[in-house]
Amino acid sequence: MTWTDLPGDRPFVLLATRAEDLPADEEYALFLRYTGLPPERLRRIRLEREPMPPLDLDEIAGIMVGGSPFNASDALEKKSSVQRRVEEEMAALLDEVVARDVPFLGACYGVGTLGTHLDAVIDGTFAEPISVVEVTLTDDGRGDPLAAGLPHRFSAFVGHKEAITTLPETAVLLGSSPTCPVQMFRVGRNVYATQFHPELDVDGIVTRIHAYAGYGYFAADELQTTLAAVRRAPVTAPSRMLRTFVERYAR
Repeated sequence: MTWTDLPGDRPFVLLATRAEDLPADEEYALFLRYTGLPPERLRRIRLEREPMPPLDLDEIAGIMVGGSPFNASDALEKKSSVQRRVEEEMAALLDEVVARDVPFLGACYGVGTLGTHLDAVIDGTFAEPISVVEVTLTDDGRGDPLAAGLPHRFSAFVGHKEAITTLPETAVLLGSSPTCPVQMFRVGRNVYATQFHPELDVDGIVTRIHAYAGYGYFAADELQTTLAAVRRAPVTAPSRMLRTFVERYAR
């Protein structure tokens, strides 16, 4: 199926927060590639640049959230004014998204935003270095429409300073890894978050490694080790989720 075969003409929205243009533009390009959408059907909003505009949820097909250098669990005094604004805007949006069960897929930062909305415990207990991990689908995950076509176990790119320690009963666990118990979950029928990055390929994660080398994801002398870690296993399966999301919710 090509994008011209998709029903309807309502656009999807990508909410982004990366201030650096190179990884930000590459993130958008990767979402375009793996969703199969043309730019006119994937509207990017860079929240680090401007306040979130009003979104009429009846006029869009679904919302995706990219990764972010923001950490939801940071102390308030450590958060910039931009981060605080973004968190307030995301909280207000998720109030409506969750209540109406609007199609939503948050990648990495989706865990911080949706997890916070659910009052999940988010801290550094299950942080993962930039690397490739093996994600295992739960029984619920294997039966979930968004995981259609995914193997029971698959490799995925990760790199995060915080994660969900305790998932509330209102959420359904869909995927886990040995070093991070909550890799993917669902709320309602249509609201999803992943801790791993379904949008990334090797080139994309290498760009981010260089762009965020001074952000505390790895020590200054660990650059080459980190670059090697993301090449230790092929990562091909997670990106299928983006195409499945679009095919399921295009309208």
